[in-house]
Amino acid sequence: MTPVRVLLVDDQALFREALATLLATNDGITVVGEAGNGDEALSRVAALAPDVVLMDLRMPVLDGVAATRRLRAEHPGVRVIALTTFDDDEDVFAALRAGAVGYLLKDVSSARLVEAVRAAARGESVLQPSVAAKVVARFAQLPDTPQPRPQPLVVPLSERELDVLRLLAGGRSNREIAGTLFLAEGTVKNHVTNVLGKLGARDRTQAALRARDLGLL
Repeated sequence: MTPVRVLLVDDQALFREALATLLATNDGITVVGEAGNGDEALSRVAALAPDVVLMDLRMPVLDGVAATRRLRAEHPGVRVIALTTFDDDEDVFAALRAGAVGYLLKDVSSARLVEAVRAAARGESVLQPSVAAKVVARFAQLPDTPQPRPQPLVVPLSERELDVLRLLAGGRSNREIAGTLFLAEGTVKNHVTNVLGKLGARDRTQAALRARDLGLL
């Protein structure tokens, strides 16, 4: 299996070193470089071609949101996970609008972080449960103005796929969903693929939002 290539971007050198040491103990993940701000990150991405960037948000020179926005435009195949101390609404939605596929806090467990990196490399979105709740709450606050309704699903979700969808929308990883539903992780992955396909969604976040529009959550 080709290792997931990871770039670490944080203005605290000690944190980068600790993170690099942690990730180095996991098979299938290779830390290819580090950067101390968003401007350095853009140069490192161009030179090192990582699969996933773990991006702090509040940094000097160029902050993580601006760097993520530019990476999304210049290197659309690179997946950015915001890894930060802050989870206030302004940071969360700015990072997601900029193109981050994930948002995790720095107190996340090592196992959850490793799974998030692997999930992002597979094309999945990864959100801290508290962040996923913010996304759902924000959409619940939108004014109920008349808008074109999405078309009904051509192929409806099965009961098991609905179970997976609800947990997915809550920010659970495949492993966590498997534990909750007493399923094999490979089975959950297949269900997630089916859910994304039936909803016409490119990733987990879009699936959750589209499911809410359809009244499935």
